[in-house]
Amino acid sequence: MRIVWTDGSPASVERLRAALTDALAEGPAVLPLDPRNPAAERVRDALSPGEPVEPGTAVVIPTSGSTGEPKGVLLSARALHASARATHARLGGPGRWLLATPAHYVGGLQVLVRSALAGHRPAVLDLSSGFDPGAFAEAARTLTATEGPHYTALVPTQLSRLLDAGGGEAHRFAAIVLGGAALDDRLRARAREAGLSIVSAYGMSETASGCVYDGVPLDGVRVRLGEGDRIELTGDVLAHGYRLRPDLTAEAFRDGWFRTSDVGRLRDGRLDVLGRADDVINTGGVKVPAARVERVLTAHPGVAAACVVGLPDPEWGQLVAAAVVAGEVPPRAEELREAVRAELGGPGVPKRLVFVPELPLIGPGKVDRAAVRTTLLG
Repeated sequence: MRIVWTDGSPASVERLRAALTDALAEGPAVLPLDPRNPAAERVRDALSPGEPVEPGTAVVIPTSGSTGEPKGVLLSARALHASARATHARLGGPGRWLLATPAHYVGGLQVLVRSALAGHRPAVLDLSSGFDPGAFAEAARTLTATEGPHYTALVPTQLSRLLDAGGGEAHRFAAIVLGGAALDDRLRARAREAGLSIVSAYGMSETASGCVYDGVPLDGVRVRLGEGDRIELTGDVLAHGYRLRPDLTAEAFRDGWFRTSDVGRLRDGRLDVLGRADDVINTGGVKVPAARVERVLTAHPGVAAACVVGLPDPEWGQLVAAAVVAGEVPPRAEELREAVRAELGGPGVPKRLVFVPELPLIGPGKVDRAAVRTTLLG
């Protein structure tokens, strides 16, 4: 297995692109790692790069899942190519991509695969010092001066920063794929008002990136709901297991289906993701999806972001607790509670609501819910 350290700089992305090209042509499997991650060496050691790689593996994507335990998702060239082809088919055909998310995550890595499949090298935004809307705008202008169509992929946090900065030339793209975290209705409305063509993608490393776009599965992907409305997915985009963990593989991949950690509902063939199964809060015998409470909170004009978790409670079993980042005009806590009560009823109302300056993140745009829980317990 070939380890490629990539810090978001164009030079390190080029090293990963070259290694990925070899891997997709049956060369050594690639393990991309970010040297800026304090846990990178622990992750590397946990994935035993010196041990033989499982057959058919082109890329090993590190992920901590919902447990924090390092795991390696095994992706084949077939799965990566199936995802790239299905994405192009949904967006309007192969085109030129701007890589604007970290390439060591599956979303960024797929931009490299899609570019290779389209026969173009991607434009690469330098992320070594973080995401800069001005640099994005410059890269967008340069890329879109070439023959199109033109695409990019972002996480919601990046989109929000672009809109705050005036758009960052994002209107130049035929499509912007948004993944990594849920897209709230208010941000979606802002993007549409700015004339942006956005596509909300649902997926994970185990599905070689997003595989459900705006609620509709990509070609070749099927969705069903299992026990407890757990979302299950199948198709050529699936990984073939976890690195050196046959126990986890057998638990998550059954009869050609991948059992996700999310719950959802299907309405007229469209998938609505309600949140993680372990984020459903059982308070007084009533099950409250944390994501639904978050949607109500973030719909308030005075809220910039929110994270809702369940905390242990001797009377209720769990209580609903919320960490809220206020906007320019901070709302009152009781005002937010009343908004939740009106939408979801009494059980959904946060009994503990704390205003925080920002939400801790883990991965591209994903909130570190364990850290939020610790904060609210304190």
